Amino acid sequence: AEPDADAAPEPTELALPDEDALAARAAAAEARYQTLRAAGLPASAPVAEVDKDGGHGDELPDEILASCSDDFTTFLWRPASSKKPIARLQGHQRPINALAFSPDGRLLATASFDGSVRLWLAADGKFVCAFRGHVGPVYQLGWSGDSRLVVSGSRDSTMKVWEVATKKLKTDLPGHADEVFAVDWSPDGQRVASGGKDKMLKFWRA
Repeated sequence: AEPDADAAPEPTELALPDEDALAARAAAAEARYQTLRAAGLPASAPVAEVDKDGGHGDELPDEILASCSDDFTTFLWRPASSKKPIARLQGHQRPINALAFSPDGRLLATASFDGSVRLWLAADGKFVCAFRGHVGPVYQLGWSGDSRLVVSGSRDSTMKVWEVATKKLKTDLPGHADEVFAVDWSPDGQRVASGGKDKMLKFWRA
C-alpha cells in the first residue's frame, strides 16, 4: 500500500522562475543530443534522451550508450566498437521521456508517458521490473548515489521513491500543485530536490 499522503515529508519551498527552468532543460537536452550524434547515429533518428555509463564491473567491458525515443523503445550501444545497437529494449506503451544508468553501472532506468518506470540490466538490456503507481506520464527520474533507490517525477504532480531490492514503492511525495518537471538526489542520498510547473523548487527528506 502506498504511504498516507498526510504522512509525507514537509518540503522546503523556493520560487523557481520559468525562464531558468526552461533554459536549464534546453541546455541539457542539447548536450544529450550532441553526445548521441557524436556516436554516429543517423540524423533522422528520433531521440528523446541519452545517457552513458563508463563501464563499472566485469559486465561492462567498455562504455555503453543508451538512447530512448518516441517510438516506445530504448537502444543500447557500444560506440567505441560498433555503430550498430547491441540491444533493443521493448515494453513501454508510450513515448519514453528519460533514462539514466545507476551509479554502479549495473542497471538502466527508463521513464515513459505510459506512467511507468522500468529497470533493465545495463550489460545486455534484459528486463528487470516495472514500477507502476503514477496516474500520469513520468517526466524525469534520478538514482540515489548508492543505486538502491530511484525517484520519479510525473505530470500527476507527485514524486515517488522506488526501492530496487524489493521492486516496490518506498515513499510517495505529493506536494507540488502541478506537473513535476525535474528531480534529483543530494550527493549524500538523504534528500531529493524537485522542480515543477507550479514555479516551486522543493527539497524532501527521502
